[in-house]
Amino acid sequence: QVQLVESGGGSVQAGGSLRLSCVGSTSTSSSYCMGWFRQAPGKGREAVAVIDFDGTTTYAESIEGRFTISKGTTKNTIDLQMKSLKPEDTAMYYCAAHSHWGCDLGEVQYDYWGQGTQVTVSS
Repeated sequence: QVQLVESGGGSVQAGGSLRLSCVGSTSTSSSYCMGWFRQAPGKGREAVAVIDFDGTTTYAESIEGRFTISKGTTKNTIDLQMKSLKPEDTAMYYCAAHSHWGCDLGEVQYDYWGQGTQVTVSS
């Protein structure tokens, strides 16, 4: 069983930046597809960005180049650098992982989920 723990959420003003991190309990970043998803109040969960074990990345169009997903400097960690944050980015952000073939934004593939970290952007 893979456990994922997110950190780095918080409250910022519009235009600000935050960096989220996700630590896996096993060698997740070197052998799993991992990603970030988010869920705003009253809305469904949506994909933000994913990164495959080989470093290949895929982003949701809604991110518009403002976020960067990467493998962290710490073992079994991925990061999400968020810049130019907007109020509509306010959501609970979840880290997820799977070891199936392929790595894309479809959340149904992801078997393991963290508890989430809250990001709040004020105008």
